[in-house]
Amino acid sequence: MNEPIVLPLWAFVVLAGLAGWAALVLLLAPGMRWFFRRRINTVIRQIGARLHVELPSFKLTRRQVLIDRLFHDPKVQATAAAHARETGEALGAVWRRVNRYAREIVPSFNAYLYFHIGYAIARAVARMLYRVRIGYVDEAALARVDPKSTIVFVINHRSNMDYVLVAFLAAERAALSYAVGEWARVWPLQQLVRAMGAYFVRRNSGDVLYRTVLARYVQMATEAGVTQAVFPEGGLSVDGRLRQPKFGLLDYMLKGFDASEGDGKRDLVFIPVGLNYDRVLEDRSQLLKLRPQAPRPGRLRGLATSAGFLAHHLWLALTSRWHRFGYACVNFGTPFSMRSYARERRLHFPALDDAARRAEVSAVATRLMEAVGRLIPVLPVSLVASILAREPARALSELDLKAAVHARMHELEAGGAHLYIPRQDQDYAFGVGLRMLTLRHIVRAEDGLFRPAPEHLDVLAYYANAIAHLAGNNHKAADRAG
Repeated sequence: MNEPIVLPLWAFVVLAGLAGWAALVLLLAPGMRWFFRRRINTVIRQIGARLHVELPSFKLTRRQVLIDRLFHDPKVQATAAAHARETGEALGAVWRRVNRYAREIVPSFNAYLYFHIGYAIARAVARMLYRVRIGYVDEAALARVDPKSTIVFVINHRSNMDYVLVAFLAAERAALSYAVGEWARVWPLQQLVRAMGAYFVRRNSGDVLYRTVLARYVQMATEAGVTQAVFPEGGLSVDGRLRQPKFGLLDYMLKGFDASEGDGKRDLVFIPVGLNYDRVLEDRSQLLKLRPQAPRPGRLRGLATSAGFLAHHLWLALTSRWHRFGYACVNFGTPFSMRSYARERRLHFPALDDAARRAEVSAVATRLMEAVGRLIPVLPVSLVASILAREPARALSELDLKAAVHARMHELEAGGAHLYIPRQDQDYAFGVGLRMLTLRHIVRAEDGLFRPAPEHLDVLAYYANAIAHLAGNNHKAADRAG
């Protein structure tokens, strides 16, 4: 009994590792969970006291609980059973797919990460790259929104910076939940995105089972009052213009919407948001999609181009010659109450068949996108670009160009567009827009005359297109979405 036991070194290492892992799980992990839970609760109390942001209990529910709730949802289970019968696939295999889909979609919101770390990073990045401004806000209409309503921000999509910019600007009102494409499903970005409350969406998936799981998650979040942000265009603008809306997520939200009151039913309120940039970081890569036959840079060349871009701007910063990428502006429009809209039209979405519901959802999506279009800020670069793009072969003196820009300002103001004029100085706005275009060599200055560079006409048109839909717009400045 007292004889020593001799073990191979590898066996000792394995046993020591298992013992250390057990000690970590049984002793340290509970303490770490308690520590972080305490910090999160402290943040939640601070949010309620300082920012007056009420986080719905759904957002604070543990991720595994939400996954189980989604997995056992009656509609999901019924779809899984029907799928197994129709395809002959084993029910156990179908359930495993449902569980995998639920784990893929459901986020793991962390209030501490969102409001302390995420907000700080978003604010720093946005302010480092742009002069961030809020242009127009319908404060009176926003103040009338029932605080128990489910809020959904409907936004045009120009850049991946949209996620950062809107989250930063809306953080004092709500914690936003985004639908994020598969591009973000890479380690460690995937974990960070989930912790910020975003959920992943497979674009254009034809899998009925997957679409049912996704739809039920969106409906559960909407019914629970989770504030969301959607980009109905479904992707970044390729040519600078607004794209036709895709209404998959809107359809999920409205499919079970009940306009009646009582029994804890919430109103569903859409808030149109228009944003614009003096420079979109992805402008050239998006324009490349308009030329499908053009050669594409390989991954290594793409990385080299990105590294060169960063190195160039770092050198400019070190030599005190770096300028931010102009202005980034966001406008918040008049809330659109689905309860009021449904009552006016005597609609009960749960009772509509698929064809009738899609027609009504399409009408809502079109109306919202029109409201978003009217809210897109007119910024200096788009303003100057819209003049030069009219006759790209013509050279204009600075005086003639300025006069044309001022006339365009008056035309847009008369049409109810939302202009952001830096420092309330129209001459300064003109100067900012022209300087940005000449610094990027999109416009050439020769002998006191300015003309577009022929090789960059597509880039010039890209920025002019951002406000092209506002031409001849005779709507009043008040947003008509409500």
